[in-house]
Formats: sequence, structure tokens, C-alpha cells
Amino acid sequence: MLSNLINKLMRNFLNTFTICITLSSLMLMGCQTKQRTASKPNVILIMADDIGFECLSINGSKSYKTSVLDSLALKGINFTKAISQPLCTPSRVKIMTGKFNFRNYDYFTYLNPKEKTIGNLFKENGYKTAIVGKWQLNGIEHQLEGNDDNTRPYHFGFDEYSLWQLTKVKRFGERFANPLIEQNGNFLPRDENAYGPDIVSDYAVDFIKRNKDQAFFIYYPMLLVHSPFVPTPDSPEWQSLDTRSKQDNRFFVDMVAYMDKLIGKIVNTLNEQGIADNTLIIFVGDNGTKNTLVSQTKMGLVRGAKGNTITHGNHVPMVVNWPDQIKKHKTYDGLINFSDFYATFSDILGVPHKTDGLSIMEILSGKKSIDREIVTTYYDPMWSAVVTQYRNVYSQNARYKLYKDGRFFDMENDILETKPLEEKELSYDQKTIKTKLASELANFPSLPESSFVRGKK
Repeated sequence: MLSNLINKLMRNFLNTFTICITLSSLMLMGCQTKQRTASKPNVILIMADDIGFECLSINGSKSYKTSVLDSLALKGINFTKAISQPLCTPSRVKIMTGKFNFRNYDYFTYLNPKEKTIGNLFKENGYKTAIVGKWQLNGIEHQLEGNDDNTRPYHFGFDEYSLWQLTKVKRFGERFANPLIEQNGNFLPRDENAYGPDIVSDYAVDFIKRNKDQAFFIYYPMLLVHSPFVPTPDSPEWQSLDTRSKQDNRFFVDMVAYMDKLIGKIVNTLNEQGIADNTLIIFVGDNGTKNTLVSQTKMGLVRGAKGNTITHGNHVPMVVNWPDQIKKHKTYDGLINFSDFYATFSDILGVPHKTDGLSIMEILSGKKSIDREIVTTYYDPMWSAVVTQYRNVYSQNARYKLYKDGRFFDMENDILETKPLEEKELSYDQKTIKTKLASELANFPSLPESSFVRGKK
């Protein structure tokens, strides 16, 4: 009797002990999993629409105030020579795939479904992913196959989306007042009091809150600050439906301020959720400011040159903030190419990559620079006849630019590129630089026969 009781107690003890060990192991595994997840940085790539380098106050703007972006830069890195494509879709295709345009740019407003994007890259490596803002990559302007496919963002690696111009062109609904937004397979109800940039940024905020305990990636190609230049909810004209869609260049100032405010909303959410330190934020413009806008800067007046290959067409702001990694503010004056983002994200994820870019992780980790003297741009917009006149292939260093058609410019003394340097007038150093640029340029194909829409002269 006593023996049976002792045996029963021993069995209960062993069972309890086994359960405790198992629970402890599971808890330890859970902690390790959480630590592994936490060690992966969250990544938010924000790309504003049609904003040149001159529009950030930290870059010398006197026309606009960008306090949030200035603060991120002063606590991170301000890149002063980021080079985009001169037009939106060429930049978007390049930044999403890490490839030069001659490899995969087929049509304006289109990204070929065969391509792998940064969305696919993060999703394949365990991240929750979302894209909010402007899509314009289904080929809707040319009615290409799949232009009405509202699952295309999923195909490109995004778990969730809130987008303008996914399957409908803008004549069906604009991006600002009373916007036409598609969200996870459905059109949102139209609302004359709604503001598109608020809708998509609110979705980003909600996504952050829902995924704060796991690694996530958000690609936010902003709706701002593209034309039409109209009032924002912070503009007095917003209070009346009659003036809410009034177009005037003066509203660009309000739009830049609202862009900055929305970025602040995301930053505040990261702080509130306690994940700001482990989040990499990259802000960049997709191309230069529209040419109807002239901005005052500390260096003088700057007219936007969107679509044009001069400096004001492809010199864009770029700010990077990552408290866990970037411990000391600095300004980086080296050349950055839009193909570098895919390479950088691959480096962060620890996966090999075959792209046309260089990782900037060495810069983010405190080293001085990356090994690059020259950036080359292959630009065939295939858009309008006006923009197509600027199509060309060109290589540049920090000061000089050489075009495939032979024009050679000193951008420091001729920023508008009005006076090509003559061979007979070149100094020895200039000849040496030109030779280096020509050597790099020779690696790129020449442009095909001129066209502003694929297949049409």
C-alpha cells in the first residue's frame, strides 16, 4: 500500500518535472525566436513624388520648411548627391528591382510581372510587407495585359496594400480630395471629405501597430507632392468644397509641409510603439521638382526640371535614420544610385544579390564611403514628346557629366548645361576625367530608335 503510494507520487513528480522542463524549453525557444525577430530591423522606404534636392530646408531651401525630415537627418545621415532617374516610372522600376532601365523598363507606368522586387525580397526573408501610396505600375495607360489585375502588389511581394492608380487611370479619380483608393482588393467608398495622403498614411500607421512585434517592411511611394497643386487639409481653402480642388502653384508650399507632417506621423507611431530604434527609415525623392516651380534657396533660385537630365531633374533629397545603427550624424557627399537600395536591403537581410547597385551599409555602419566615383544613367522615358527630347545615356562624377552623344559639361560652372566643353579647351585633368567617364559609359547600350510610346514614333 505504502509502496504503491510512493510509486504514484514519484510518477506525478516526474510528470510535473517533465512538463516544467518542456514549458521552460518552449519559453526559451520563444524568447530566442522573439530575440531573432527583434534583431532584424524594420525597414520603411519613403519616396516622395516630384521633389528635388532644393525642397528640403536642411538642403538650403528658403521656400519650404521640413522640420521632421531635418530632424531625421540631424540624427542620421543626409545624403547630398543621390541621383534618381529624371522621371517617376523609370525611378520606380529601378528602385524596386535594383536594375538599370535598359534591363527591365518596358513602358511608362509599367513594371513587368517577371521582375523580382524589394517586396519579394523582404517577404522571402520572413518580413511582413505592405505598400501604400502610388502604384501606377500595371500598364493601365497602355491597357497592357493584366492592367486590371488588383492582385499585382501581392505578386510583387506585398502582403497588404492601400494604393492609388492600381487598376484605374486618374480620370476616374484623383489622389487628393475625394480620392479613388484601392485597398487589399477593393475600392474604398468615395468621400468628398477624405484626403488620399491621409488614407494611405493612416493605413501605414495601422500596419505598424499590428506588426510591431515582428519584422516588417513598408514601401511608401507618396502621393505628395505631385501636381495638381491643390489645398491640403491644413490649407484654409480646404474648408470649402468650392476651393478644395483649386489649382495654384502657391499650394506647393502647403503640400511640402503636409508631406513632412505625414512622415512625422509615422515617426511618432514608431516612438509610441517602442520600435523606433530598430527601424531603418529611408526618405528619397523620385525625380526633380516640376519645371513650373521656382524655389528660393541659400544658393539662389532653382527652377525644377522634372523629366530633364540636368542636375535639377535627377538630383534628389535623401535622408536615412536608424538609431540602433547610426550613432553619429553626418553628411555624405558621395554619389548614390537608385540601384543601390536593393543591394542595401539584401545586405541587411544577409542574402546574396545580383543587382546593378552597391550596398550603402558601410556608410550606415560608420565607414567613410563606398567605392564609387561615377554614376551612369540610362534614360529612355517613353512618355511624352516633350520629355523624350531629353532621352540619353550619361555618366557623371561629382562635377562633370558626359553624354553618350558626346556632350561634356562642367556642372559646377554650368549647372543648366548650356555650354558643352570643347575638346581643344580641356585641361589635362578634364581630359583624364572625360576618359574615365567614357570608359564607364561604354558599358551601357545606346538608346533604340526614338519613340515616346513603345512602338510609336
